Amino acid sequence: MLTWRIEALHLKLKYTWKIARNASDEKLNFLVQVTDGTFSGFGEAAPNIRYGETPELLLQQYQVLLMAGLAGMKSMEDLLQLLQEHPPVNALRFAVESAYLHYFCQHKNIAVHQLLGQRPPGQQATCYSLPMMEAGQVQEFIQANNLNRFQSLKLKVNQENGLDLVQEALKATHRKIVIDGNESWQNPDELMTFLTALDPAQVLFVEQPMPASHAAAYAHLKETTPIPLVADESVTDTADFELLRTEFHGVNIKLMKAGGYLNAVRLLKEARKHGMMAMIGCMVETSLGIWSAMQLSSAFDFADLDGFLIIEEEPFQLVREQDGVLFLK
Repeated sequence: MLTWRIEALHLKLKYTWKIARNASDEKLNFLVQVTDGTFSGFGEAAPNIRYGETPELLLQQYQVLLMAGLAGMKSMEDLLQLLQEHPPVNALRFAVESAYLHYFCQHKNIAVHQLLGQRPPGQQATCYSLPMMEAGQVQEFIQANNLNRFQSLKLKVNQENGLDLVQEALKATHRKIVIDGNESWQNPDELMTFLTALDPAQVLFVEQPMPASHAAAYAHLKETTPIPLVADESVTDTADFELLRTEFHGVNIKLMKAGGYLNAVRLLKEARKHGMMAMIGCMVETSLGIWSAMQLSSAFDFADLDGFLIIEEEPFQLVREQDGVLFLK
């Protein structure tokens, strides 16, 4: 029999993490462990309220999985069947699946990337995301945090301050810019005004500027936008790529949203099949979650794996960053 345990991770952030939807000074994640007494595996859950994931619901669903026989799992097939019969929220599903997969790989002396059919993970450049702030604070923030060491910077914006933030950022950096709207635009005409004001030589792409429900508006915009559009909130554990390719040029795949390694690999294959750019992203996570993402990151076109860098006392130290590049320890 296996022994499972779950532990809350109270993560204080280095600064207020503000996006178009909300703001926070700390993050509550969970560490899931499975062991047979000799070999162990760990996984991280970073619940996100945007997808209806709360700590309370996550803990309730974890208890359901325990009562349904989680301790009796003898194979990955057994686990996948259990997760299908008692589906938890995606963040918890990833934590449980990855913990078991890490345990299995340790038990069988197999590298995680090998089991997933991926190239060995190496160093990985990442962009760095700035929280939303007043436009007048951007230059000082970039300079104070030495952010020009990153190859690209991501700006969290909303409709009201988007253009001002971009203009101020470009005064402080020569790096390429990614813009993340977090679904803050409602009117496609107003969004197009914003997009046409951007310089395609400076802005790589814009992530999810309108709600995921605005499929028709996205399809119209894709035909005329001067800046590529990348889906984020429109891609969770399930995704209609026949529809997505009419709306977006690329997709942001996150292990927490995909609900596990295996489904993230499937989503990546679907993106490639439909000719879409693929980036790998993260929530605010510890280096455990980022370590996991790096097992797949070499297969992606772009990486946004900076979530652990804004945690004041990152507990695991599994990944280090130097000059905007991530290295596994």
